[in-house]
Amino acid sequence: MDVSLFDFDLPRDLIAERPVTPRDAARLLRVGDDALTDGCVRDLAGWLRPGDVVVSNDTRVIPARLFGRKGEAGIELTLHERIALDQWKAFARPAKKLRPGDVVRFTDDFTASVVEKGEAGEVLMRFDRGGDALMVALDAHGRLPLPPYIRKGEADERDLADYQTVFAREKGAVAAPTAGLHFTPALLAAIDAVGATRLTVTLHVGAGTFLPVKVDDTRDHRMHAERGVITAETAAAINQAKAAGGRVVAIGTTSLRLLESATDGDGRLRPFAGPTDIFITPGYDFKLVDVLMTNFHLPKSTLFMLVSAFAGLERMRRAYAHAKAAGYRFYSYGDACLLQREILS
Repeated sequence: MDVSLFDFDLPRDLIAERPVTPRDAARLLRVGDDALTDGCVRDLAGWLRPGDVVVSNDTRVIPARLFGRKGEAGIELTLHERIALDQWKAFARPAKKLRPGDVVRFTDDFTASVVEKGEAGEVLMRFDRGGDALMVALDAHGRLPLPPYIRKGEADERDLADYQTVFAREKGAVAAPTAGLHFTPALLAAIDAVGATRLTVTLHVGAGTFLPVKVDDTRDHRMHAERGVITAETAAAINQAKAAGGRVVAIGTTSLRLLESATDGDGRLRPFAGPTDIFITPGYDFKLVDVLMTNFHLPKSTLFMLVSAFAGLERMRRAYAHAKAAGYRFYSYGDACLLQREILS
């Protein structure tokens, strides 16, 4: 498809710099087949049904932005995909300063070497430690990797809490699953009271989610892989709920992408552990997810393409035009919308 179909104008003042407080006070635009309904995230439970299964992403953002030196040259790395316990793919700035075998020094006793170079500033780095020891080093020396459209990517102390979801448990993401940022203990209790089931899956969101689509045709765009896990117990519970007539409600595009990656042609969810680079554009046949809660996304982004595939391009254009006119806040710290392939009753 022509990427320009997914373009739209967005005033800079609609991009949220901070989340609202409390988190579930964010606005929620319910997008139906023929109606747009303004609401609030805390209203979400009222739009669910007993037997629905609400699936969130429990990944936790790590301090994946590192600053080091190769000789006299300053090097910035943003990790985006773990390859081994001690190896990560990263985006390097300036990548032209690095060659395979080069060592980047972050402190006197914390280094990484370049294993290989890829395209568009990507490098594969091998650290001098792995696993939990590497996580400790990142906690000590790394920075939180905010999206570049929020304060030019510069995180502060508030972001250390603001940019983690209430579900955050499994370390490994370099970007938050932002739909989950809206949830509070009170909202979780309200969902439970409705009779919906809450479950989590893990997709470690990569920095590739920030990258613009630079091609003219969606067929030419390459997605960066992200690692995910769906346990056998979670898959069985979702399949059981679906078979009983419940809807699968994905909280965020990351949850949706993982669920669709792990669902077979018969609509049955399978346990999953590994990478996915699924790229969803209009024409995709959704196999499992019925309802999607997600934030408002960038023009010409893979995420706006996904929501257009899920709810229809023209419907999403109308929804985004309404959101802009009504002053909804956009992107990671912004408001949310609730999309369905059928109208919620």
